[in-house]
Amino acid sequence: MPNRPMPNPLPLPARDTTTLRTPDDLARAGLVDAGARAALEQVAARYAVAVTPALVAAMAPGDPDDPIARQFVPQPAELDTSPQELADPIGDDAHSPVPGIVHRYPDRALLKIVGVCAVYCRFCFRREMVGPGAQAALSPQELEAAYAYLGAQPQIWEVILTGGDPFMLSARRTAEVVARLAAIPHVKVVRFHTRVPIAAPERVSEAFVRALCAPGLTTYVAVHVNHARELTPAARAALARLADAGIPLLSQSVLLRGVNDEADTLADLFRALVECRVKPYYLHHPDLAPGTAHFRLGVAQGQALMRALRGRLSGLALPTYVLDIPGGAGKVPLTPGYVQPDGARLRITDNCGGVHLYPPEG
Repeated sequence: MPNRPMPNPLPLPARDTTTLRTPDDLARAGLVDAGARAALEQVAARYAVAVTPALVAAMAPGDPDDPIARQFVPQPAELDTSPQELADPIGDDAHSPVPGIVHRYPDRALLKIVGVCAVYCRFCFRREMVGPGAQAALSPQELEAAYAYLGAQPQIWEVILTGGDPFMLSARRTAEVVARLAAIPHVKVVRFHTRVPIAAPERVSEAFVRALCAPGLTTYVAVHVNHARELTPAARAALARLADAGIPLLSQSVLLRGVNDEADTLADLFRALVECRVKPYYLHHPDLAPGTAHFRLGVAQGQALMRALRGRLSGLALPTYVLDIPGGAGKVPLTPGYVQPDGARLRITDNCGGVHLYPPEG
């Protein structure tokens, strides 16, 4: 396929004019107290704000502990940072050989194609890199350099499109990107990481779904969702359009204090995802992003939640609980310890806390 520049891929649809983007917008919508606007102006000056109509509709008005609002409505606590928090908490920059590429693992690479999202999560690990003031998209020259890097690395089997949110591209430009990746012989899988089916489901049109696929390339979509109430009828319909097109769907969730830090809440979410034909894939321990301490909880608490879920949920509904090691060393599973050595035998703890001895091998 011939090389050609991509124009700026981010014209916003007309409906997006109702997205809430300032503390004044949020106050008029009744989502923040007018007295908090001064502090929130400081938050908005540092971190992007956008709350779409779909997510506003999913919120419970007047509930100060609403788990949907907590994820997207800014809080003054975001101005509080701690020494261990990092602008690049998972170390993308250390593994970026050219702009837009993160090559951390041998057989896969990220292509950060855009720098904007439909909605900005208050706990985002890339919050210092996305939104207004960030580069909206790779320049044509940077994009060509990214394709050249991917083409020159025969070990890269999978390309993960992220950003920002790659579903912010138009259908036409998405098809161009997918075609370019399909033309690289050793790239066999493309994976899109997105919030759009949840935050702006109207963008997931039939034309856009068709643009995600190309001959010779297997497409996956990983959807970010943290609470069952985010799976509105419109979101479920968007996911159905993807699934009906034969695109395998995965989920990524973040374990967040005050949002989904109870076993029942996680169980409801993971079952609802499976009902939507989405396989729960990762439950992320929250990253050390600046101003996010109010979302974080201990690893031991996350492990206890996973232990509680394992005894009550189908394996189809269980994700892997993972931590991205700060600084760029990659993901590791935070699996609860079920097996410990006991002399020649193994001491195994079941889901209810009972201990069993397993005979030695041989």
